[in-house]
Amino acid sequence: MLPSIIAEALRVSPGLAVIGAGIGIGLIGMKAAESTGRNPSAFGKVLTISILLAALVEGVAFASFFMGE
Repeated sequence: MLPSIIAEALRVSPGLAVIGAGIGIGLIGMKAAESTGRNPSAFGKVLTISILLAALVEGVAFASFFMGE
């Protein structure tokens, strides 16, 4: 019984990490659009930081996905 529960947990956890990454990237995009709307002259800096943060969030999601398998 216990080994099957552990096996199922190992299958579910990467999916939860990917869902969390999707939510995180959505929040990054939302706040980037909001800050660009407030200060349009900072578009370049906001875009650069947003792309960097989205890449880091996706990297964590990919790492958890491949470690879970």
